[in-house]
Amino acid sequence: MTGLALRDLAVGHRHRRVTTTVLSGVDAVAGRGELTVLLGPNGAGKSTLLRTLAGLAPALSGTASLDGDDLLALPATERARRVGVVLTDRADPGLLTGRDVVELGRLPHTGASGALGPDDLDAVDAAIDAVRATPLAERRVGELSDGERQRLMVARALAQRPSLLLLDEPSAFLDVAARVALLGLLRRLAREQGLCVLLSTHDLELALRLADAAWLLDGSGGFVTGTPDELAARGAIGAAFDTPELEFDPAVGTFRLRAL
Repeated sequence: MTGLALRDLAVGHRHRRVTTTVLSGVDAVAGRGELTVLLGPNGAGKSTLLRTLAGLAPALSGTASLDGDDLLALPATERARRVGVVLTDRADPGLLTGRDVVELGRLPHTGASGALGPDDLDAVDAAIDAVRATPLAERRVGELSDGERQRLMVARALAQRPSLLLLDEPSAFLDVAARVALLGLLRRLAREQGLCVLLSTHDLELALRLADAAWLLDGSGGFVTGTPDELAARGAIGAAFDTPELEFDPAVGTFRLRAL
């Protein structure tokens, strides 16, 4: 199987002898060349699932494979080369330039020395070019907008030359225009580079317009997958997100106020 495949996966938290399961029985596929969005209410388990796939938390049971290999059993160095991760956290860049940040993506290949060879420099240049961030490369990251910083974070992950790109709420701090630009960028990169891109987002309507596939968590442990049109037609999106004031209209793909 090319891409990411989950089979009967359970994720959650372990604290001392207490195990808390957030999601279980997860079966899902995210293909290469596609943008797959992870949707669900706050607390549904999106971040927990992404952190597990990124190797930041152990799976409770089940399997996850990447291009046919056991993702959960990959050594840390191999995982760092094959999986690019962009988290919501806002890091302090200090005096780093845009290029400095992208070069950090080559650490899984260079080791602790950080010495960049010709192949590393080519990967950095290609990543900067892919996100169209050449004008940002020599600027201090502290001077950049949130949208510009996020483009560089994506470039840093691309510099790893990964097979899988995981992003947790990458548009959380962005304005509307920057959100549209970022999701459009990720969709383009998935197609051009044959990447498997999986991201969580609260930009529901935008994600449904741009995504190839969606994984939907309903907040009660339920998990369904399909194309955005399929999930809308089945009523799964409305079941997960409708409120007494708002309801999802599958005919137009947007929310509307309920009649009072």
